[in-house]
Amino acid sequence: MLRLLHTADVHLGARHADLGEAAVAQRERQFAAFVRTIDLALAEGVDVVLIAGDLFDSNVQPRRSVERVAAELRRLVAGRIRTVITPGTHDVYDRASVYRAHDLPAMAAPRDEGMVTVLTPEQPSAFLATCDVAVVGRPFPTKRAPFGPLREPRIAEGLPGRWKVGLFHAALAIPGRTDGDDVVITPAEIAASGLDYVALGHWHAAQSARAGGVTWAYSGAPEPVAVDQDRAGNVLLVTLDEQDGRRTVVVEERRVGRTRFERLDLDAAAIDSQPALIERLLARADTDAVLDVRMIGVRPDELDVHLDEVEAAVRPSFLRVRVRDASRPPLTDGTLPGPDTIAGAFIRDLEGRIAVLERTGEPGGGGGEAAGELRDALRLGRLLLAGHEVTL
Repeated sequence: MLRLLHTADVHLGARHADLGEAAVAQRERQFAAFVRTIDLALAEGVDVVLIAGDLFDSNVQPRRSVERVAAELRRLVAGRIRTVITPGTHDVYDRASVYRAHDLPAMAAPRDEGMVTVLTPEQPSAFLATCDVAVVGRPFPTKRAPFGPLREPRIAEGLPGRWKVGLFHAALAIPGRTDGDDVVITPAEIAASGLDYVALGHWHAAQSARAGGVTWAYSGAPEPVAVDQDRAGNVLLVTLDEQDGRRTVVVEERRVGRTRFERLDLDAAAIDSQPALIERLLARADTDAVLDVRMIGVRPDELDVHLDEVEAAVRPSFLRVRVRDASRPPLTDGTLPGPDTIAGAFIRDLEGRIAVLERTGEPGGGGGEAAGELRDALRLGRLLLAGHEVTL
């Protein structure tokens, strides 16, 4: 039996220019997830840790950042757990590669050759004799690959060892969607590889499947690199076993990220006021949560909510928060004022135009948008005509 921990897309050192002052905290969240990944590998006593590319967000890294990574890998060395890393598309193995500038294996294991391996174009595979496993990665010296790393079929036939594992940073081919990706492999290539397991990086959401008789998986990013990646936050524990000549591969997701995503739809008719909405959101306060709130349904005329003010009030209580208004102002209830009055003429005109737009407009099209604007105009007009003070 062989046990692997598969991770990828850690993106250590990401700048997060869009986060402003929160960028430093987000970088530390990503490093903390990497530390928890090492903790899990030690606690589970795996044989090998596989890092399928983009361990670093770029090749421009200060030595102190590489030393932090080396210190964590040194913990694996002390636990006699081997690590194999393949460069990705962010930390590509070009002339400026972080792996050329810093000898990460020597920094992590100065007296234990072979405990940490970085695959390169010159050394595209590694055989770990103590685990009886060969790991093949075939990284490229350029960001965009001239061909797929699994272009040659039956790649496993030339590898030593009982177990053969692929380690690639690549997009799984989807016609019309991945044609422009830097490195692409196809399900047919995986099926023809003869490998026991293919560990993939590049996509930040965890997923696994089979191509032919070969199991492949993306571990996803251990901590979301962007706050909308709600399938990130995992690593994979992979168990390869053989009983009575039958080989099995079991892939298990384990959570190491702290970021939690929550989507909340609130009926606007049940919101009494802006302070009540803020109080309701603060009741869910969680600094590890990305909260996406939508007001839906029919919004009463009297409900006055300023979304920017709501977000500003609750923002310190969440990692990220967004409040959107997807509700609709109501149409008029009850008896209308006479058509010869200003109110009556105004309401009849706008409600007639709204009815036409909502009947003929395509969902999500210009007609629907125009109808929404007229509903807002109708709501504000009713308030003004009733003598209410309206601020925009």
